[in-house]
Amino acid sequence: MTRTVYVNGDYLPEGDAKISIFDRGFLMADGVYEVTSVLGGKLIDFEGHAVRLKRSLDELEMAEPCSKEELLEIHRKLVALNEIEEGLVYLQVTRGSDGDRDFVFPSADTKPTIVLFTQNKPGLADSPAAKKGAKIISIEDIRWGRRDIKTVQLLYPSMGKMMAKKAGADDAWMIEDGHVTEGTSNNAYFVKDGVIVTRPLSNDILHGITRKAVLRMAEEAQMKIEERLFTIEEAKEADEAFTTSASAFVMPVVEIDGVALGDGTPGPIAKRLREIYLEESMNAAI
Repeated sequence: MTRTVYVNGDYLPEGDAKISIFDRGFLMADGVYEVTSVLGGKLIDFEGHAVRLKRSLDELEMAEPCSKEELLEIHRKLVALNEIEEGLVYLQVTRGSDGDRDFVFPSADTKPTIVLFTQNKPGLADSPAAKKGAKIISIEDIRWGRRDIKTVQLLYPSMGKMMAKKAGADDAWMIEDGHVTEGTSNNAYFVKDGVIVTRPLSNDILHGITRKAVLRMAEEAQMKIEERLFTIEEAKEADEAFTTSASAFVMPVVEIDGVALGDGTPGPIAKRLREIYLEESMNAAI
């Protein structure tokens, strides 16, 4: 079945969707994005993604393409049109185009470009990868300094995933000034003696929507949490580790740089947090 996508107010077959070659998202990576999961045909944590989208747009002085209510309606309509039970809705907003290429921003009345499409992912919640756990390598973090803005500048994270693939691993954690920042598309955690450790929020990492929810749930479950800088060496000596993201939820990590964590299988805290997150998120889905 051909997907229906959304481009600047129109619902179109994916093959008919077009934007200008002068769009600043294409020429300058001058755009932001969000990915919202769909479980049971409903949106997971839409409110959090909408709030973060507005923050990203504000930080880049970019106009909002529509209201939050309109955005929700677009998400819901695409889910229905494409019959998504489990999957993702990808949203991208760029500064648009004034008909030519220039480093200087176009005039303030230039309309932003907004694009949305769905991805069908049967078995997203009951993921075989989560039962097996992920193998991680560490790489240098050489991204720009405003990682808290969810921009479409994803070249280096993409290269990081390819480095991991070439090394026979599943993903990479990035290291800056001796400390782990985050994964290529996720926030990073380890567990030692029952304490969950993760890097605190700053401009250095993405303010993960799933991160926020999982830490709240962990606190409600009376788990101990430390938000602090940590090294890859600390993580290698951990009892277990995991990542969080909107598309993988809570993903156990079983190996870092060839070093097995615990008995080399997903740890109990990661597994429990995944269960709690999926249960609560599906109950709150809209």
